[in-house]
Amino acid sequence: MNDLNPDEFQTGCSFNVKPVSASATISAHTDIGDAPMPPFAASPSQLAAEIKQLARKLGFDLVGITSADPSRFGEYVKTWLADGRAGSMDYLADRIDERLIPANYLPGAKSVICVAMNYHVPLEPVPAEKKRFHAKIARYALGDDYHEIIKPRLHDLADFIRAAVLGTRTKSGVDTAPIMERELAARAGVGWVGKNTCVLDARVGSWLLLGSIVTTLELPLDAPATDRCGTCTRCIDACPTAAITEPYQLDASRCISYLTIEHRDEIPEEFHAPIGEWIYGCDICQDVCPYNRDAAISLLPELQPRFKTGGIDVRDVLQMQPDDYRVNMTNSAIKRIKLPQLRRNAGIVMKNLVAK
Repeated sequence: MNDLNPDEFQTGCSFNVKPVSASATISAHTDIGDAPMPPFAASPSQLAAEIKQLARKLGFDLVGITSADPSRFGEYVKTWLADGRAGSMDYLADRIDERLIPANYLPGAKSVICVAMNYHVPLEPVPAEKKRFHAKIARYALGDDYHEIIKPRLHDLADFIRAAVLGTRTKSGVDTAPIMERELAARAGVGWVGKNTCVLDARVGSWLLLGSIVTTLELPLDAPATDRCGTCTRCIDACPTAAITEPYQLDASRCISYLTIEHRDEIPEEFHAPIGEWIYGCDICQDVCPYNRDAAISLLPELQPRFKTGGIDVRDVLQMQPDDYRVNMTNSAIKRIKLPQLRRNAGIVMKNLVAK
């Protein structure tokens, strides 16, 4: 496919993927015929167990399998887009038929393997003398770019699947591929979609990076996750922009993460004060979630924070030059935005900090 997204991978394509680690069960290769064969799987159930075992060895904390059935929320998604709740994220409407129907994304698709990686890391306290100008960064962006962490691992897992049953096709993606990753993760039992629209696991919490492998291989399905939000509305009550319009519904055009990252124009004045100290993204609805009170901690080196306090001095951003930006944000998800946009955010945060 000429329009193959670099975050997607399908059989027949050659990728020189750097092995994840010396202990990884399957190393990267450039020819499907060179892939080492896994142990013979006596049954689909045995193969599913081996896939999950390898997923965990590769560093994924949660893994589940669901069918490649069409999305159950197709009409809702189309209405959500038509109502403008995606803001300027027009790309979400692109390839909508693939997004809603996995078999359009990969013809002959039967199953989807869903994985999640915990990115929760402890942060150091902000020194008293630095609090006045401390701007916050969403936790997922504190370490290395998660796309480059997850993709090679998905590729290794997909290699294993295709080698296990010859003729099997796979196509993988992180969040830039047209995959309904949260719905599929919930169907696969990885976690339920909470009232803040994040995927939640009662043991790990909601600090989860998601990935998916769509395959033509028919595998035993896991039970869907059970919603455990109950009557709690802490995420809804805490959102300073009222972006969570009602339980399980998000108006992304009001979300601080959208405004500081995906929205490329000037941010409307009404959102300046609510943005508070958030210079890139926002974690408020996750910070207040009871399931994150004792969230598991990630030990993965690539996810350890380069900004140890979870933020950056807003004055440094306002004075940052292009060369500084390139060096400081190397391999960071923050490079999703350009320096002028980060300075735009810094100007709003500075105004809010001075006004405190």
